[in-house]
Amino acid sequence: MSKEMTLPTRNEAIREARPADDPGFGEIRSQTLGVRLAASAWEREAAEALRYRVFYEEMGARATEEVAATRLDHDAFDEVADHLLVVDHARGEGPESVVGTYRLLRREAAARVGRFYSAGEYDISRLVAFDGEVLELGRSCVDAEYRTRGTLQLLWRGIAAYVFRHRIDLMFGCASLHGTDVEALAAPLAYLWHNHLAPPALRPRALPHLHVEMNRLPIEAIDHRAVLASLPPLIKGYLRLGGFVGDGAVVDHQFNTTDVCVVVKTDLVTDKYYRHYERRLRDALDAEGRAPAPPG
Repeated sequence: MSKEMTLPTRNEAIREARPADDPGFGEIRSQTLGVRLAASAWEREAAEALRYRVFYEEMGARATEEVAATRLDHDAFDEVADHLLVVDHARGEGPESVVGTYRLLRREAAARVGRFYSAGEYDISRLVAFDGEVLELGRSCVDAEYRTRGTLQLLWRGIAAYVFRHRIDLMFGCASLHGTDVEALAAPLAYLWHNHLAPPALRPRALPHLHVEMNRLPIEAIDHRAVLASLPPLIKGYLRLGGFVGDGAVVDHQFNTTDVCVVVKTDLVTDKYYRHYERRLRDALDAEGRAPAPPG
């Protein structure tokens, strides 16, 4: 006797996701690359070592004595966060395989430290008060050899899976423009302010003593095409998802960057992931010879 199976609705699919205290979603593969969450101390340390190489050796960040001695980019948030890893299995199965990373900090994890990382640069009270699950994204970097569209897409697939599993409604975090000369960055800062400023209800604002005005050029003086071509891939990725920026940039002299606070509602992320989930389930049922009914 066969039982007709129907696909779950989007909300049912989300309810079927693993409970909030289980961050795992396995590994998502693309040829020799995979994306997964760090599950051991050595994996997290490999992510911190990659961050050190990119931020300090390549991008010119200024290391404290402790950071320079350990050659690890590490702070208190690393102890409580989840760490998304891109690994290249062709390089082995140890620390040398970690070629990309993203730090993911949920509300309950931030509470263990006392705040979100972004609160050190921005007033994020409106985001913290948001009625839904929130996720702070940060410390993103990729090894120079792997800065390809495929690697970035894999990172985003990992974030989408994480957002889906944990029912995240809103993502935010500090994204960086390289350099600390705000006049040299006038065009991208003004472009973001004119075109992607967050609505007031979701608008973080740089702390008063750190606030750098972003509206540095009139909109007609901006070469939009040139600015878009020059924006870091990470910021462009946020904008493609309908992301916004907060009011004010922050110059981070330690990391040799100028930061903007990005806010993204996750509707597009979860809808895309659900379509992927739905397609996989349909394929599995078809393989068993059962034609599923449309989602209800």
